[in-house]
Amino acid sequence: MRQIPVDTSAAIVMVAKTPQPKVKDRRTGEIAMDIESGSKLMTVDVMFAANEEVEILSITVPEPGISGELAMGTPVALTGLIARPWENDFNGQKRHGIAFRAVAVTSLAGVGAGADAGPKAA
Repeated sequence: MRQIPVDTSAAIVMVAKTPQPKVKDRRTGEIAMDIESGSKLMTVDVMFAANEEVEILSITVPEPGISGELAMGTPVALTGLIARPWENDFNGQKRHGIAFRAVAVTSLAGVGAGADAGPKAA
């Protein structure tokens, strides 16, 4: 299956919905697992802003790749983001879309000016 690398260098990316386990089968509640590592897969919805457009993307990431506090509005970095086109037949209807997957989603909260200033006196 074709994988297309996604350049995030010119984008602003923030958490839109906190990480949730990726459900493989909604009827049974079975959680999806990463074939390579055996880790539980998570879904993180992010606001992806680039080229004066904003979209909400659902990113699949192995659980060990989630680092930092990923609350709504937290700026994040997406490592190894790829887009993968998909198509299937469901009840006689053709469906298609793009699935996004990353190696890691890392919080950028506290990164930047004054981040290592240490605790403030009360």
